[in-house]
Amino acid sequence: MTVSYKELGLVNTKQMFKDAMAGGYAIPAYNFNNMEQLQAIVTACVQTGSPVILQVSKGARQYANSTLLRWMARGAVEMMNEIGKPVPLCLHLDHGDSFELCKDCVDNGFSSVMIDGSHLPYEENVALTKKVVEYAHAHDVTVEGELGVLAGIEDEVSAEHHTYTDPAQVEDFVKRTGVDSLAISIGTSHGAYKFKVKPGEALPELRFDILEEVSKRLPGFPIVLHGSSSVPQWAVKQINEYGGKLENTAGVPEEQLHKAAKMAVCKINVDSDGRLVMTATIRKIFATKPSEFDPRKYLGPAREELIKMYAEKNQNVFGSAGRIK
Repeated sequence: MTVSYKELGLVNTKQMFKDAMAGGYAIPAYNFNNMEQLQAIVTACVQTGSPVILQVSKGARQYANSTLLRWMARGAVEMMNEIGKPVPLCLHLDHGDSFELCKDCVDNGFSSVMIDGSHLPYEENVALTKKVVEYAHAHDVTVEGELGVLAGIEDEVSAEHHTYTDPAQVEDFVKRTGVDSLAISIGTSHGAYKFKVKPGEALPELRFDILEEVSKRLPGFPIVLHGSSSVPQWAVKQINEYGGKLENTAGVPEEQLHKAAKMAVCKINVDSDGRLVMTATIRKIFATKPSEFDPRKYLGPAREELIKMYAEKNQNVFGSAGRIK
């Protein structure tokens, strides 16, 4: 049975991206795997008046059950309406790796899907992306494609080295596939180890020259940044302090993301930051309150820390806060 995202109260990314491009800000795209993460995302975005893209990876669907996730999204809409300040919610497949997976998501209430053929030869990427676009557009679902490969590991996405997007390919790719947005590689990467740096070392600058060239070739077209967690150092320090082991890890500086959001980038993906903040909070509680066994007593505080983090990003990094009155 096919379920339309419209029945669930969700929206696709068309108007979101149009407004973001006009306003010079980026839509936050936050990944979630469980109820507490979803609650935090919705609460923070409602409180800050920010539209949001709820991202689900292939691994998250397998972990949480695809049917349950669909109804969690519906529950998020109802929760938002109960709070009384609704904002646009999009349910998006992150890094779809096959036509079959994208089709299944379209048929099960997703309002947007990503098909990641960036690891394929160019012509194969074009063909696969076009096939997904044709099916998704028939259901008014928007599609994100990708050119260039991001390094790092996150869920099923894994690559040892990154390949920068070639601006000379973007016009042909967009024209031939019909995608609604394009993820590009300009130096971000997946996972917590975006950059392995020693204390005091400067982080590398994102390739804004590539972003500028892409935006010249695709004026007014929505660009997406993956692998854009900032890896908050307080969370890394707290994880290590209470038994973890994350060495010399750093993320994308928030000032660089803010700069990208004011350019052609209108969707910025964040996953690892949520994992780090949640883990840091739970590790501290386990270490300082060893007799605690009630999940509500450690997942609840973790959810509160996530709300703070998402709200701060909306306000100070993406510029999406206050866009929905």
